[in-house]
Amino acid sequence: MPPRTPASTAPSRKTPAPRAPRSPRRRPSRTSGRSAAFSPLRLLFKLIVLVAAVAGLAAAAVAWMPIPLASSPLDFHIERGSSLKSVARQVNEAGVKVPPLALEMLGRVTRSASMIKAGSYEVHEGVTLWALLAKLTRGDTSQGELAVIEGWTFRQLRDKLDAHPDLRHDTAGLSDADLLRRLEIPESHPEGLFLPDTYLFDKRSSDIELLRRAYKAMQTRLAQEWPLRDAGLPYRSPYEALIMASIVEKETGRAEDRPMVAAVFVNRLRRGMLLQTDPSVIYGMGSAFEGNIRRRDLLTDTPYNTYTRPGLTPTPIALPGTAALRAALHPAASEALYFVARGDGSSQFSATLDEHNQAVNRYILKRAPQ
Repeated sequence: MPPRTPASTAPSRKTPAPRAPRSPRRRPSRTSGRSAAFSPLRLLFKLIVLVAAVAGLAAAAVAWMPIPLASSPLDFHIERGSSLKSVARQVNEAGVKVPPLALEMLGRVTRSASMIKAGSYEVHEGVTLWALLAKLTRGDTSQGELAVIEGWTFRQLRDKLDAHPDLRHDTAGLSDADLLRRLEIPESHPEGLFLPDTYLFDKRSSDIELLRRAYKAMQTRLAQEWPLRDAGLPYRSPYEALIMASIVEKETGRAEDRPMVAAVFVNRLRRGMLLQTDPSVIYGMGSAFEGNIRRRDLLTDTPYNTYTRPGLTPTPIALPGTAALRAALHPAASEALYFVARGDGSSQFSATLDEHNQAVNRYILKRAPQ
């Protein structure tokens, strides 16, 4: 058995000597060196953001607060082509007590400066700056209204225009001839050229513009209706149809009688008979008419006296509506040559003079039939 090696001489694994602990690397402080130099800028940035936020909240509060008004409702007008600055000034001067700079700044922030529309506006108590700007950019203008009535004369129409509080009276002082020139209307007489209707308009817009619209509306209506007329009518032009329509308008008591009234006058024209219509005589009398037409008036010759002159009157005698125009272009199929008022708004139509005389006795003279 081999001899044992003494423990002192036996080989052994050496345990590595412990390492000396490393000193930790020192990282640069966040508040030192280059970063530390930026802390004032960061603070300034935060301050700017805070100020902007406060200003935004303040602006929002102002935008949603009711604006004091000089009166309620309050009307104001924005001129065409106005800049945002000018709009803000016009609104303030009209009595909307908002600082012009506030409206101007809100318009620029919302990028709506170029969207504001000209026209007349109406605001009420409680309106806010935001609502005001929205109204201006939508073009939510306040409107006036004028009802032009069938059977009015042009003189009556001008009187209504002159008295309307929501219109700008640019026609004041103009003669009828001057007005036709301003409107570039080729006819020499204005009667009958304007279509009766209800017209809406921006407040403080010109009465000339309203007349222009009414004239164009009548021209459009004539262009639509004239090609559809019945064959064989005794009119040489749309203007003559307009003259007939005005006579029908003035002679009709009830709407359903219009085609028959038109038939009477068309039949008379075809036979070469005098029209003998009182409204034309009254029109020719002008201001001399005092409410009653007398026999001597029927015998006094004027260009509009259809008892003394054959054919149509030289111009319309009133403003005819669409229904009267259509009746003139589509008269009833009838042989009637006469009519007389029954006293209830309707008319009695007759084909012979004998029938007509009986109707006169019954409805005008109140005599019992023979």
